[in-house]
Amino acid sequence: MDKPTHLIEFETMLVGRHSHLFDPRARGASGRLDRSAYVLLSRIEIDGPLSIGQLSEAFGLDASTLNRQTAAMLKAGVVERIPDPDGGIARKFSITAEGRRRLDADRAANVHGLERVLEKWTPEEVADFAAYLRRFNSDIERLEGRPWPRPRP
Repeated sequence: MDKPTHLIEFETMLVGRHSHLFDPRARGASGRLDRSAYVLLSRIEIDGPLSIGQLSEAFGLDASTLNRQTAAMLKAGVVERIPDPDGGIARKFSITAEGRRRLDADRAANVHGLERVLEKWTPEEVADFAAYLRRFNSDIERLEGRPWPRPRP
C-alpha cells in the first residue's frame, strides 16, 4: 500500500462492499430494478430507443447476454419493443411508463442514500468528488473505446 494507486484500488473495492448504504437494490428491496436493468434503462433514457446490436456495442456484451437481460425487462414491463423510429429493420427497446416510474423511483432512492452518506461534506467537497468520479469514469471509457453519454443538465 505504498503507492496511491494501491490505495485507490483498495478504496474502490470497499465502495462495492458498502454500496448497500446508498443502493436499495443491494439490500434486495422489493420492487427495485436489478442492477443490469437499472444500467440498461439509464442508457436507453439518455440515447432513446436502442436495438440489441446498439446495446451490445454500447456495453461490450454479447447479444445472448443482452437478449436474456432484455427478455427479463420485457417480462417485467419496463421496456417494450418498437419499430425503429428511424426506419431501420431492427426493432428497438424503449422505456415504458412503468420502466420510467421504476427508474425514477430507484434513482431518487439512490440519491437520497448518497445524500445521507455525504451529509457532513461541504457542497464544494461533494462537487469536487463528483468531478473526480466523472473524470475517472471518462478515462475508463476512453481506454475501453466506449464513451458513456452524460445526461443533459
